[in-house]
Amino acid sequence: MPIQRAAKKKKLGGRGALGAGRGGGSSREYSDKRPVHAMKLAPCMCNCPQGTPVREAINTISLHEKHGLSLDESFTKAWETWTEINPFPAILGRVCPHPCEGDCNRKTKDGGVSINQIERFIGDWGLKQELKLKKLDDAEDYSEKVAVVGSGPAGLNAAYHLAKRGYKVTIFEAFSKAGGMLRYGIPDYRLPQEILDKEIQRILDLGVELKTGVTVGKDQAFSDIEKEFDAVFVGIGAHKGRLLGLEGEEDANNVYTGTQFLNMVNSGNPPDVGKKVVVVGGGDSAMDAARVCLRLGAEVTLLYRRTRNEMPAIEEDIVGGEEEGVNFVFLATPVSLNVDGDKCTSIKCQKMELGEPDDSGRRRPVPIDEFFELDIDTLIPSISQEPEFDGLEELKAGPKDWVKADEFMEQDEEHHHFAGGDALNLGTVTLAMAQGKRAAATMHARFRGLTVEHEKKPELVAPEKILTNYFDPKPRTEVEEEDVKERVKSLVKEVHRTFTEEEVVAEASRCLSCGMCIECGQCYSYCQDQVVARPVKPGEPFTFNLDACKGCEKCAEVCPCGYIEMRLPGQAS
Repeated sequence: MPIQRAAKKKKLGGRGALGAGRGGGSSREYSDKRPVHAMKLAPCMCNCPQGTPVREAINTISLHEKHGLSLDESFTKAWETWTEINPFPAILGRVCPHPCEGDCNRKTKDGGVSINQIERFIGDWGLKQELKLKKLDDAEDYSEKVAVVGSGPAGLNAAYHLAKRGYKVTIFEAFSKAGGMLRYGIPDYRLPQEILDKEIQRILDLGVELKTGVTVGKDQAFSDIEKEFDAVFVGIGAHKGRLLGLEGEEDANNVYTGTQFLNMVNSGNPPDVGKKVVVVGGGDSAMDAARVCLRLGAEVTLLYRRTRNEMPAIEEDIVGGEEEGVNFVFLATPVSLNVDGDKCTSIKCQKMELGEPDDSGRRRPVPIDEFFELDIDTLIPSISQEPEFDGLEELKAGPKDWVKADEFMEQDEEHHHFAGGDALNLGTVTLAMAQGKRAAATMHARFRGLTVEHEKKPELVAPEKILTNYFDPKPRTEVEEEDVKERVKSLVKEVHRTFTEEEVVAEASRCLSCGMCIECGQCYSYCQDQVVARPVKPGEPFTFNLDACKGCEKCAEVCPCGYIEMRLPGQAS
């Protein structure tokens, strides 16, 4: 119990006295508050739907020398930390829109940390070293069996987090290979299928059974699966693309939805798109289709009814399309087709202007009385997509609704139905994986009679708690891109390469470790009363002799990561 003292005054330095030496600055009163280590949530982890331990994994690399680890050991340990939550670092390191980087506290200094590229390196390291996923130390051989319908990112992650606990999981996949939209909706130049195969195989190696070529609802009744398994996770994805709804569109054999086109290409059967292709849409699938058609030798025009600012596609992919030569035509939409026999030969387009915001928060496109025509060899509407419910109508929440699930990913608690991914609503890969992980946790709780609770997150570290000026300026490490002229010649040549070991170490060293100790020793150096003691072993925390503490708060003020807080005795941490 800390010694209680009456208020005293003493000359002590303030927040701005880092370079002034000990004790410089204005006077202040002693306090009954005492320092505590209060780990907080970093903004990168807060913005990750999966809650991936980004900070811990990166610190493993940046602090490897302090902790007595070789680089190889730190890379392996970082991979193990990352895959506790996310079994697909090599995949997500290539396709995730990296919301983790959005609020990085380093942005205001010299650019946010390139977390996504670090993730990609960690993932590729795991593949290179043939590292294996592991079951939990307290995993048991549970009797309950779970069926997963669909092997997209939601279903695969649900299977992973169930299998690592010790449950028996069987995945039913309609296509010939696992992966869902990861395999059939993302081009190889963004996600090589070899990478996909290897990271999926690690989940199967945990004992997960995969049955491909089985369409639940057609080849096998959903009711039969219900009888055989103790719970069912529905992750059927949204593979059915929407057409424009124009006359003659469905009869033309050179019109493909975005999902249909990408499926054909990724299945090894790309259609002959000719010389002039028009892609309609502004999302990720539209950008992927447009850039694939460039690689098939076509001139590509992308029509989008809003402006570039409203495009929902990942910014890097929009920039990539611009660099490669996609012709963007904004504020325009097709209104009619010219069809000759079974082929669409041209489209009539109407110009638009932006009006008031709609439900999405984006300004609504409003038609104006101006039109133009485009000759085409292939038309690819990529405006939206939806799940295919043939034989699974009972899963729909209503005539026009998709599958519905609560925050615990339960679709039907009574029948032990769970759901996640695009079957609920179109979203990112990492969101789908988060939903699969959450569903697995809920199933485990139901099976074991545990309380299903809301996920509790630590307090988010406030930006003002981070002393960015403590850290030396270090420009963000930008990864090299393949030459534009070379990369458009191949459907499989990746646009970016993976960081080298030197680059990943340099980038990891830029992490501010928001809300977690980096063992800088600032608290030790600035404490005049010998309250702070250095750790006995590397990696252990500094400790406080609270009986000697006067509550001057200097240790908290000079902690660059916001890890130390001053609290009254008995105050909740």
